[in-house]
Amino acid sequence: MEFQTILYGTDAGVATITLNRPQVRNAQDYRMLDEIDAAFEQAKADRDVLVVVVRGSNGVWSTGHDLGSEEGMAYRRSLGARDGIERYDQFKKYNLDLLLKWRNFPKPTVAMVEGYCIYAGWMLAAAMDVVFAAEDAEFLGGFVEYNSIPWDIGVRRAKELCFESRFISADEAARYGFVNRVLAKPDLERETYAWARRVAENSPEALRMAKIQMNKAQDHQGFTNAVEDSLGDYQAMMYMPGSAMRAEGLKRLATVDLAVRGRKGERFGLKAPEKAG
Repeated sequence: MEFQTILYGTDAGVATITLNRPQVRNAQDYRMLDEIDAAFEQAKADRDVLVVVVRGSNGVWSTGHDLGSEEGMAYRRSLGARDGIERYDQFKKYNLDLLLKWRNFPKPTVAMVEGYCIYAGWMLAAAMDVVFAAEDAEFLGGFVEYNSIPWDIGVRRAKELCFESRFISADEAARYGFVNRVLAKPDLERETYAWARRVAENSPEALRMAKIQMNKAQDHQGFTNAVEDSLGDYQAMMYMPGSAMRAEGLKRLATVDLAVRGRKGERFGLKAPEKAG
């Protein structure tokens, strides 16, 4: 595959997948998701690759799903899915199956998060084994198709954040257990790749079996069954009569718009952050 929306490269046992749609802050359309999957397949087949780093271009991880760009919709139409079961299978592939596949990728993965990590951005980061974040990264989780958030941060915290719909800082995300390490922006790349290269010094057998055991521990608690079941609830919400999922006049989910308004100090009891200088 000739990549149009990502970059892929390898060095010293580490493969890098870079989300590369800076014009839409790395919003994920179906082409990007297909290309991410193809890159993972390359990394899987490459015996020299022992670790995969996923990052975003231009200092942004991902602002979520592409909700209607012209090129994104054109690619989706080109896939030719018909209404009915084909459209359902397509939706399930891009919003659940690929995430579970990447979660179970046979080599360690690390998300290197800068800037916004919103909804589908959270989903992608959650499917990675480890999350390193710049200190100024901002995270917005919610009830999404691949709803790992109760597992990522615990049920009570997930309820608190999803009910309110607000951004959390990298420090908060680390305290809640979603982020492994918070690093100064100038140090993020160096420290992420230093960790990845130390991991690549381990044997592929030790890495693979350790990852299998960690994922099995979650699955014994019901993780995969829960996220698969949640997809159906999400679709029920999508087609619920009277449900308005998008903010009026905007290519933005209504819940995301609430969080954005909160950052601006436009919601009850919240103030906009003070600007430096």
